[in-house]
Amino acid sequence: MGRTLAEKILSQRSGSEARAGDIAVVPVDLAFVQDTTGPLTVRQFYESGLKKIKDPGKAALFLDHAAPSPRSELSNDHMLLRSFAAEQGCMIFDVGEGVCHQLVAERLAGPGEIILGADSHSVTAGALGAFATGMGSTDVAIAMGLGRTWLRVPETIRVTIKGTFPTGVYAKDAILYLIGRIGADGATYKSLEFGGDAVTAMAMSERLTIANMAVEAGAKVGLFPSDEVTREYLKARGRPGKYVALAPDADAVYESAIGIDARKLEPTVSKPHTVDNVATARALQGTKVQQVFIGTCTNGRIEDFAVAASILRGKRRHEDVRLLLGPASKQVLLDAMERGYIQELVRAGGIVLPPGCAACLGVHQGILGNGEACLSTANRNFKGRMGNPDSFIYLASPATAAASALAGEITDPREVM
Repeated sequence: MGRTLAEKILSQRSGSEARAGDIAVVPVDLAFVQDTTGPLTVRQFYESGLKKIKDPGKAALFLDHAAPSPRSELSNDHMLLRSFAAEQGCMIFDVGEGVCHQLVAERLAGPGEIILGADSHSVTAGALGAFATGMGSTDVAIAMGLGRTWLRVPETIRVTIKGTFPTGVYAKDAILYLIGRIGADGATYKSLEFGGDAVTAMAMSERLTIANMAVEAGAKVGLFPSDEVTREYLKARGRPGKYVALAPDADAVYESAIGIDARKLEPTVSKPHTVDNVATARALQGTKVQQVFIGTCTNGRIEDFAVAASILRGKRRHEDVRLLLGPASKQVLLDAMERGYIQELVRAGGIVLPPGCAACLGVHQGILGNGEACLSTANRNFKGRMGNPDSFIYLASPATAAASALAGEITDPREVM
């Protein structure tokens, strides 16, 4: 009997015949925290009696959620993390480098690795074929100290996406559609494994978007095969030696299977206040927005800014809309500047924020006023997510976001493309 991607990775890393439901003890290839979860991790590390990180080259700290810091308390947390990194000799990515999940993909992750992050969107690296998942701060502290962890091998839901995406439809629309279809708890502690000819044709940026949002359906991990797209991505970032081909076995046994015809998808929007509350952009036409945010670890990559710039080039945002731009990393910002995307978007009325999480989590840089609505390319729209429980958050693709910034209301991007 064949293995799913989750079973295959956990079998290889544990040296056992790991099947769904089993417990696998595995070495950790990367354990990381960010500046909202990291301070607790550091405190738990010492309170657990640990003295040294097992392998400092496999531990990373990121200052991205409150970057730059808007309050003295958060600045003190940054100081704690910098001090811990200096003491332990582990990696640290300081303010302005970008969002942890983007940087893990750009610089650190590889296929078949076990990656733990004290952040739920650590699943993003599943796009590269890594078993990447979020854990609590204490669990990550122990993993840093011991260099290993235990995982229950998840059951797998196979998601097959076939066909070609129509004009104006992107990976973000596909994952919003899927979450709307199975619900916000439809894959709780499951592995969502993606395949099909549409997946084979996807660029890494699109795979990262989908893997990033797997957790919004409750998934423990969102896994893509490691193929030629993976190889080229790693090669372009100076890590060709990380490449390992990974694919599920043809006779793998899945808990269930879901098929999606990409040709039938439309630009999709998640309405307040849950991610699975979806509708087409066309159905929401006329819904006013006061802010549009293009960025985050979900859709803050160079390809996303290219799409937004192509729609906004030579035009101007609606006078009642604030257009915020948050590159997911410093490299994305530099690339977008070199290609002229940032210039086009600023001319259109956009405001460039420092590489990092920015407005996504409601700490600063874009908190909404009472009754205001934001159309965001982020991954969550819970009540109060962006800092004000009396506001409204809609989620969509960069294309839908750019079109809506022009109109001042939710707009199907196919109308302006």
